[in-house]
Amino acid sequence: MLNTTTVTKAAGAVLGAFLFFLLGSWASAALFTIGSPAHGAAEEGEEIALMTAAPGGVGGGDGGGAAAEEAPKVVLGEGDPDKGAKVFGKCKACHKVDGKNATGPHLDGVVGRPIGSVEGFAYSDPVKTHGDTWTLEHLDNYLADPKGYIPGNKMSFAGLPKPEDRANVIAYLQSLAH
Repeated sequence: MLNTTTVTKAAGAVLGAFLFFLLGSWASAALFTIGSPAHGAAEEGEEIALMTAAPGGVGGGDGGGAAAEEAPKVVLGEGDPDKGAKVFGKCKACHKVDGKNATGPHLDGVVGRPIGSVEGFAYSDPVKTHGDTWTLEHLDNYLADPKGYIPGNKMSFAGLPKPEDRANVIAYLQSLAH
């Protein structure tokens, strides 16, 4: 026969375990949630849906009829230049921002500059013939996947997968405009 002490202990153990797992779930959700502070904010700048880069440039297809997932949104032009300067550390191995070319072309003044137009830099043919301007959208898509956005280019960098990192780097590059 069960006495009330045994039932109380068992109920307390079950409820304690439930509470432990509930608090653990909340803590892990808080620690591992991916999001941008600018997500959903549209006060200034242009809000765009980040897209998987279509080969050869900006495209509008649905990727062969597959159901498109909703892409995270970021407000370009509202990144943090200071955070972007830190992320730009990944780019410093090949790019400078002092008007001098290195392994890659210099990036000061890149926003609004024609693609493949830095004097004295030997661009690959796909970049030279791209024929567009480095807009915020082009930079965002290129930084997400350089090889996928302009196939055949020489840049070996895999890209910046986090939308907020790209927005911050773009804001940093905008702050360097002469």
